[in-house]
Amino acid sequence: MYCKSCNILTSEEICPQCGKETQIDIPIEIYWCSHCNSPIIKLITDKDKNECPQCGKKTKYLTKDLRPVFPQEKRLIEKLIEKPFAWKNKSVWCNENRYYIDGKSLSINFKQYNNYGIDGIKDWVLNEENLADDSFYKDIENFCLINRERLASIENEAFEFIRIEASKYSLEQLLISFSGGKDSTVVADLVKRALSNPFLVHIYGDTTLEFPLSYEYLARYKKDNPKTIIKIAKNKEQNFYDVCEDIGPPARMMRWCCTMFKTGPITRAINQLFRDKKILTFYGIRKSESISRSKYDRVADGADVKIQKQTVASPIFYWNDLDIWLYLFSNEVDFNDAYRLGYDRVGCWCCPNNNVRAQFLSKIYMPEQHKKWREYLVSFAKSIGKPDPEEYVDGGWWKARQGGNGLKAAEDVKIKFTNCTAEENAKIYSLIKPIDETFYELFIPFGNVSKDLGRKLIKEVLVLDVATNVPIISIQPFINNDFEYSVKVKTMNVASHEDLQRMIGYQIRKYNACRQCLKCESVCTFGAITINKFGYHIASEKCKHCKKCVSTKYLTGGCLMDRFLKVKKEK
Repeated sequence: MYCKSCNILTSEEICPQCGKETQIDIPIEIYWCSHCNSPIIKLITDKDKNECPQCGKKTKYLTKDLRPVFPQEKRLIEKLIEKPFAWKNKSVWCNENRYYIDGKSLSINFKQYNNYGIDGIKDWVLNEENLADDSFYKDIENFCLINRERLASIENEAFEFIRIEASKYSLEQLLISFSGGKDSTVVADLVKRALSNPFLVHIYGDTTLEFPLSYEYLARYKKDNPKTIIKIAKNKEQNFYDVCEDIGPPARMMRWCCTMFKTGPITRAINQLFRDKKILTFYGIRKSESISRSKYDRVADGADVKIQKQTVASPIFYWNDLDIWLYLFSNEVDFNDAYRLGYDRVGCWCCPNNNVRAQFLSKIYMPEQHKKWREYLVSFAKSIGKPDPEEYVDGGWWKARQGGNGLKAAEDVKIKFTNCTAEENAKIYSLIKPIDETFYELFIPFGNVSKDLGRKLIKEVLVLDVATNVPIISIQPFINNDFEYSVKVKTMNVASHEDLQRMIGYQIRKYNACRQCLKCESVCTFGAITINKFGYHIASEKCKHCKKCVSTKYLTGGCLMDRFLKVKKEK
C-alpha cells in the first residue's frame, strides 16, 4: 500500500504516520538513460530512480507516461516538419503531443496542420523502403530488457488478481470484453494465461464505426486463437447516420452512440449467452486513462456498471500506457496496427473524444469516411442555425454541444400534462401517438396491469400493487382539446402520489421519445425489457418490479433521450 501524503510504502490500509487512507497503486515516473537511450519505468518511491538498472549510470526524469512512436508515425512527423528521415535511427517516444527524440523533447501542435495538403502522404508513410532499416525494434528490445523487473511485478499482481476474482465464479460465468484495442488485448492475454484456459468467451462490440484496421486485427485474432469463442455484438436495426439526422451527432457529454451501438448490443449478446446467470467480465479499464475512469473501482457492479447483469473486474486498472506496451512487446503479443500510424486509442474513429491528432490521421488514412463525416457535421451546423458552420465543425465546437437545441426531436422529451380539475391526484398527459398495447406495458414495473378490473365503459386499465393487490394507478384514454392524443393517469392508495407520478412521467417520456437506444435493456437485470422497431416491450412474467428502469439512479430523467434532447440555453 502507498500513502500519497507521506510518500511511503506500508502494509496497512491506514497510514501509520498521518492516519490517512492508503492506496494500492503506487504512481510511476518515466526516467531516461542517455547511455542506454531508453525510457525506464520507476515507482516514485524507488530510492534508486536516478540510476539505470542496466548500466548503473545516472538517469533524468522525463515524464509521467509514454507510448512508443513507430516508424510509420516517424515518417509522418518528419514529413510535416519537412525533415525527411531525421528520426530514422533515433529512439522516439510520445506523451500526448510532446515527442521525445533520444530523450530530447519536441512539441507538435497538430492544429497547425489542419489545412495541410495530404496528397501523397499516405503513400510516403507506408512505403516499405521508407520504413526499412529503422532502429525501432532494437530500441524496443533494449527497453524490454531494462524494464523486465517492472514487467514481472505487474504481471504477477495481475495474475493473482484474476485468479482470486475468477475463483468466485464458475468458468461458464466468465467473459472477456474485447474491443480490439491494446488494453483489452492485454487483458485477454493475461486472463488466458492466468487461468490456463484458451476457451474463454470474448465479446466484441461492433459499433459499425470501428477502424478498418480494427476489423483486420479481429480477423487475425480469430485465426491466431482458434479455440477462443468470440461473440460479435452489433446493432443491426439502426444506422448511425440516420440516428444523427434525428437527434444530432454525439458529443463529449452526450455519447448516445456508446449506448445504442455498443452497450445495448453487448447486453443483448450477454443475455443470449448467459440467460439469468450473473457473470464476471474482465475489462481493459485503466485508472490513468481519464479523470472519470480514475473514480472507478477495480471491481464494480450495481449502479457503477453499465450492464447490470455483470460484475466488472479490471486486471490492468493500475497500469500506465507504457506498462501496456512493455507487456505487448515483451510477450510478443500481436496488436491493432492503427497504433503504428500514431493513434493512441482505437475506439470509434469519429468519436467526439478523439484528439486533434486522431482527426488529422483519419483525414490521411480514412479520407472517404472523414469527408463524409465532415460534410454531415457542416450540414448539421447549418440546420441548427450556426452562423459559421465550417468554423463550428473545424474548431471542434460540435463536440461540446449539449441538449437538443435546434432539433425537432427535442419536443418529444418534454412531458406535457395538465392537472385534472375533476379528480385529485390525476394528470392528463400528452402523447405523440395513439395508445397501443406497448403503452400499457410501460406500467408493468409499478405492479400487475389488469384490463379486466377497470371500468370497461371508459376503457380503464388498473395497475395493482404486487404485494397487496390493491389498485394504485388508473389509466384512461382521454379526449382533450389541448392534446391530439391524451391519457388520464390517476394515482391512489400510495404514500407519495408525487413520487409515483414522477416515475409515470418517465414512462410517458419513453413512449414519446424512445429512439431504441437500448439503455433500458442494459439496466434491466432480469432481461424483461426488449426494444425494437415495433416498440418498447416489458415482459410481465420476467419483470421483478425492481423499478431500476424508472429510477434516476440508473437513468437520469427516466430516459436517456432526456439528457440528449432537453433544450438548454446556450451561453
